Amino acid sequence: VQLQASGGGLVQAGGSLNLSCSASGSLSSINGLAWYRQPPGKLREVVASITRGGRRYYADSVKGRFTVSTDSAIFNDNAKNTVYLQMNSLVPEDTAVYYCNAGTTANLYAYWGQGTQVTVSS
Repeated sequence: VQLQASGGGLVQAGGSLNLSCSASGSLSSINGLAWYRQPPGKLREVVASITRGGRRYYADSVKGRFTVSTDSAIFNDNAKNTVYLQMNSLVPEDTAVYYCNAGTTANLYAYWGQGTQVTVSS
């Protein structure tokens, strides 16, 4: 499974960004897609996720501000799917490197895309 993230950048507090992550390869093995972030000097943390069946999870810190979605609820081999993270009402604490992730039943941390930097200025 290959993951390619894009969409990061610099934005003022209160602004919005939309991250995209294109997923390709053996997607039939994937149970869900997720976004994680790693703020400067801190551990990586989950931000939002969406399962094969469309069930969504959000960290408390982003509920009501971020929305995770995919092009399709179907994950097929040799097909592509894209997971999005629409981020609104951004605050400086959202500053981090954001990573997209694909997990399997056996390994929640199976696949990672390259990070994309999000910087929110006050």
